[in-house]
Amino acid sequence: MAKYSLEPVTVPHVKTKYRTIKTALPVPESLEIFKTLTESEPVSMMGQPPVVWDKADGFQVYDRWGNKWIDWSSGVLITNAGHGRKEIAEALRKVIDQKLLATYVFVHEKRAELTKMLQSLAPEPTDYQVFLLSTGSEATENCIKLAKTWAVEKYGPNKKYFITFKNAFHGRTMGAQLAGGNPRLKTWIVDEGKTFIQVPFPDGYKNENTSFELFTKTLREKGIIPKDIAGVMTESYQGVGPDFLPVEYARQLESFCHENGIITIYDEVQSGFGRTGKMFCYEHYGIKPDLIACGKGISSSLPLSAVIGRKDIMSLYAPGSMTSTHSGSPLPVVAAVESLKIILNEKLAENARKMGEIMMPELGRIREKHPDILGCLQGKGLVAGIQVVKKDTKTPDSDTAVKINEKCFHKGLLMFAPVGVAGECLKIAPPLNITEEALRESLAVFEEACDEILG
Repeated sequence: MAKYSLEPVTVPHVKTKYRTIKTALPVPESLEIFKTLTESEPVSMMGQPPVVWDKADGFQVYDRWGNKWIDWSSGVLITNAGHGRKEIAEALRKVIDQKLLATYVFVHEKRAELTKMLQSLAPEPTDYQVFLLSTGSEATENCIKLAKTWAVEKYGPNKKYFITFKNAFHGRTMGAQLAGGNPRLKTWIVDEGKTFIQVPFPDGYKNENTSFELFTKTLREKGIIPKDIAGVMTESYQGVGPDFLPVEYARQLESFCHENGIITIYDEVQSGFGRTGKMFCYEHYGIKPDLIACGKGISSSLPLSAVIGRKDIMSLYAPGSMTSTHSGSPLPVVAAVESLKIILNEKLAENARKMGEIMMPELGRIREKHPDILGCLQGKGLVAGIQVVKKDTKTPDSDTAVKINEKCFHKGLLMFAPVGVAGECLKIAPPLNITEEALRESLAVFEEACDEILG
């Protein structure tokens, strides 16, 4: 787990068009806030660089002591349309003034507008429907439930296995963690989830074997026959990287599932809504998922998630039996409607693609300066990750990753704490409205930080 010191450090002052650092970091006046949180919250909430956000606008984050950062976090891949968009704020203000704050699943007009918008983004809009929830974990849990329900009702109880991938992350609720591929996140779960099976993910670095034969071979070794599999779920890219499926692998997986009556689920919670240069990452593979889990960037602000799925699967549950307290709640729904309009009207997926064509070669050049420590670079559009490893190995080096991350923070470039299998991955995910000028400045800052830490 990343650890950042709360001891203020005097850092060089910075003043550019996009960055301002004028105090020690963390800001001495902010320490009382951190003290209060340390006393009142669990330690699990204190894993990020020690900045107290006061305002976020576009692709920049501000504190109230005059410091300003270029944001490479988008919160945590939330603010795809940009921070603090006035269109979202004005729409929220209108609903607040209307005094429509909560509705349960009673109908309000904007819910119909949003579900229609999301339906239009489906692989075959007339064949898909949309179920609104609050969190990405809820969305993936719902996908698991629907796939297993479909299997039992259509084929019987022997069709029970749910296949996911090693190193996957699908959320923090029980079903989502059973489906996840990180054993250290499941030590609290005893004698549960024996039908949840993980297979190697073909990332080409942590697992060099990218053939689909490894998928089928692993199932054979575990004694699982295809006709007994209810569903297969994968992140469209694994968040620990980002690690992408080879296109041919994704297509072979789709064929395998179709041939064996298996529901295919793509988790787009992190990768959706323009992040990779297309509206959804699965579009890069040329496949059509049966169920799509959405979240994070769907609203660029308030908590909302969704499952976009085949009508015949989504219709398994009777009225009132597949709902959630805040399904389609007015404020998140309005935020999502405006966010989607911005992403579509401003062609932010296209901007992500164009900026990625600048970002990835530059990150590749930086990596080549330190190839013994910066072990792997993956990315597409405006998401990328660099694995930091111990010299000339593939062994994760989380300590060095944190040092680079913290050095960026001191220079006016803000990332969330390193992620990955062991906290070794420097994740890069700016809002999709970042400009070329700001992106190039932030890349120069990142290069400086790497050079200073790695020598």
